[in-house]
Amino acid sequence: MIELPIVEAKERREKKPSWLRVKLPTGEKFKNVRSLVDKYDLHTICQSGNCPNMGECWGAGTATFMILGDTCTRGCSFCAVKTGRPPSYDEDEPRRVAEAITLMQVKHAVITSVNRDELKDRGAEIWYQTVKQVKESSPTTTIETLIPDVKANWDALARMIEYGQEVVSHNMETVESLYRKVRPQAKYNRSLEQIARTKAAGLRTKSGVMVGLGETKEEMYKVMDDLVANGCDVLTIGQYLQPTKMHLAVAEYVHPDVFAHYKEVGLNKGFDFVESGPLVRSSYHAERHL
Repeated sequence: MIELPIVEAKERREKKPSWLRVKLPTGEKFKNVRSLVDKYDLHTICQSGNCPNMGECWGAGTATFMILGDTCTRGCSFCAVKTGRPPSYDEDEPRRVAEAITLMQVKHAVITSVNRDELKDRGAEIWYQTVKQVKESSPTTTIETLIPDVKANWDALARMIEYGQEVVSHNMETVESLYRKVRPQAKYNRSLEQIARTKAAGLRTKSGVMVGLGETKEEMYKVMDDLVANGCDVLTIGQYLQPTKMHLAVAEYVHPDVFAHYKEVGLNKGFDFVESGPLVRSSYHAERHL
């Protein structure tokens, strides 16, 4: 097997490799998106998740909206979203999201949320109302929802996807051996089942995996096989970047050639579409696979 290049941890401590450099956010479209987000008191994963592509996406007039507040009930060791006890959710949020998407003239809207494990329905009704009101306000807008783990509350899952969004995404995030370290409150097989149930409901399915956490190539091939076997249509693969010193350290910076290799492998294994690159995130260029 050909050994593909990586940048080891001892090298990355000095500086990030050149392929991870991003431009600072600028431009009128960026300012307009920020203005609308502020005006409607909305949250975006772009901001809460410290996404490196925020400048590019906002500069193109797009953003990934995060509903159900900005405080997650889980404490995943890779994620920059703040954790704690969330306040009660805002029932007017779906209307504001729909109005902002309409004003932005978004062609393909991506909507995600924090985990709300304390809610009996996991926030499913707000999910349903958000998709419904976006569709009613902007009928030509296609919608991708990046939904959290419902902890096997399959009634909640059914409600989340009931209104008919075009794509439903649920991220595996990492390989099976790293779940306890990276996603301690999640279960690998449960997430696979959630994807399988979404596919069985007749929807286009998508998932995302991070690399650079210490996984092997063989483990990456396995998670691809497991996703295809459970009906996943679209896969995104991106580099893990440490949000703060309190989060997991980067084990390695994976070279762009490896990402190209993973894309080829994924397509050969049966995914309809694979977006793979150092700066790829779940919603990056999400419109391309529709």
